[in-house]
Amino acid sequence: MGRITSRRRVTRLRRGMAPSTRADTLAVEEPLEIRLGGERFVVTMRTPGDDVELALGYLVSEGIITGIDDVVGARYCAGTDSSGANTYNVLDVTLGPGVAAPDSSSIRATPVTSACGVCGKDSIESVTTHSAFDVGPTSLRVDADLLLSLPDRLRAGQNVFDKTGGLHAAGLFDATTGEMLVLREDVGRHNAVDKVVGWALQEGRIPLHGSVLQVSGRASFELVQKAAIAGVPMLCAVSAPSSLAVDLADDRGITLVGFSRGDSMVIYTGAERISTAGTVTGPDETAPAAASGRA
Repeated sequence: MGRITSRRRVTRLRRGMAPSTRADTLAVEEPLEIRLGGERFVVTMRTPGDDVELALGYLVSEGIITGIDDVVGARYCAGTDSSGANTYNVLDVTLGPGVAAPDSSSIRATPVTSACGVCGKDSIESVTTHSAFDVGPTSLRVDADLLLSLPDRLRAGQNVFDKTGGLHAAGLFDATTGEMLVLREDVGRHNAVDKVVGWALQEGRIPLHGSVLQVSGRASFELVQKAAIAGVPMLCAVSAPSSLAVDLADDRGITLVGFSRGDSMVIYTGAERISTAGTVTGPDETAPAAASGRA
């Protein structure tokens, strides 16, 4: 299962220097076919590893399961390469008794790419999946200094990114103590979040009240959606959110933070959950620039 990275010969060019050839480490991207009871449900492009977590997290985000008791088991099955070796790219999940199988409208006709976790959905209604959980009370308070520390701590834990420079990361942190509960990497930002949610499902932690989800890239609509369905009250990103992500976070009561870098961040929704005691020392004369995300 050591297929997270691969080595390739590359040619490097630098201005004013002769080309050089060396071995480079790449992040692996392979398809994973998720089956339910032997029937194909979805194919997603992902970095191999933590596949059961990925499948469980995806099923949570699709509103099919809400707890670990909704799953009887998961196993790799037939899927071979040209030499006949198992590729470990087909995973069959058995749902628990009484758990309804998804209807045909939920089955993806096209693969889910590493760039998009909601591509192939045929309606806005099917994207805004109903969540079995809320995101907890607005009385939760998280220290701003704690939030500002999370991007660096997430980056420090990205071991595969250090080798490849080609993976997204998602980390789940305790909102009170700041303890990192889990970190997962993947070529797809949505896959990294699904792996985190799948871990939480196995640990009996869903809904994830009292947690902060930190991601390494931008805050897209799909990431806010996954956070909402898992009951995450706070999503922080090092880059920008989309307008639809902000709208959904506002609608679902999620605190959404973007451009969390160094000593600054931009709060788009749910500012009441963030405590600035000890952080604010005077008026922010750069507020207009910060509001645009370019501070």
